[in-house]
Amino acid sequence: MKTAKEIMTREVITVTADLPVNKLAVLLTEKRISGVVVVDEEGGVKGVATETDLIDQKKNLHIPTVAAILDAVIMLENPFKLDKEFKKMTGTTVGDIATMPPETVSEETSVEELATIMAEKGLHTLPVVANGKLVGVIGKTDIIRTISAGA
Repeated sequence: MKTAKEIMTREVITVTADLPVNKLAVLLTEKRISGVVVVDEEGGVKGVATETDLIDQKKNLHIPTVAAILDAVIMLENPFKLDKEFKKMTGTTVGDIATMPPETVSEETSVEELATIMAEKGLHTLPVVANGKLVGVIGKTDIIRTISAGA
């Protein structure tokens, strides 16, 4: 059974939270990647920014459903979701749109577990961390490449 250590990309492209969103779009396009790891000044993993985060900026804002009962207005959906969605749509920096904190995995995480995490949580980019440091990244392409190799 293969592990993250065996299939991860070791040369990780990282950005800081203050990078403008338009520069992130250029970077993803030029490097032909679907996401980057967001790090702080010390190289600590803070988040993940992906193509999906960029696309979310252009979607229509979903207005939550409400019910009026006896002069009271009750939101039928989580109001924090609306706030988070609005912040992403109006964000100007990577820190505004990235998923923070990110889901991370260890070098010993099995391919099956990686696939499960990605599928169940709708993720496409997983930072690999060892001893608190970024050592690699797993993308959906890494999982597909492993499947196609018959592992």
